[in-house]
Amino acid sequence: MIPESALGLLGLAARARSLAVGTAAVREGLQRGVVRVVVLAADRSARTADKVERLARGKGVPVVLGPPAAALGARIGRAAVQAVGVTDRSVAEGLLAKLSSRQ
Repeated sequence: MIPESALGLLGLAARARSLAVGTAAVREGLQRGVVRVVVLAADRSARTADKVERLARGKGVPVVLGPPAAALGARIGRAAVQAVGVTDRSVAEGLLAKLSSRQ
């Protein structure tokens, strides 16, 4: 699960318009090569997991497990969302650094 400090980066990325929000937008961003990290909601549907996770792994993009969809959406100022793609390189690196320092 993503630590609170890393979730804060998602909020900043949302304000900077550096996120692809929702399954369709994340898949499109992955196909275009602009998504650098994918955050999937803990309670994502099996279909979302299959579509997004498989594509991300095929493109070599890290996938991390986030909070439930309602909490993930609230963190970025939206309704419940099952998938978020970080498009900004610095935010993606910061997110991954916070995750690796937690382990």
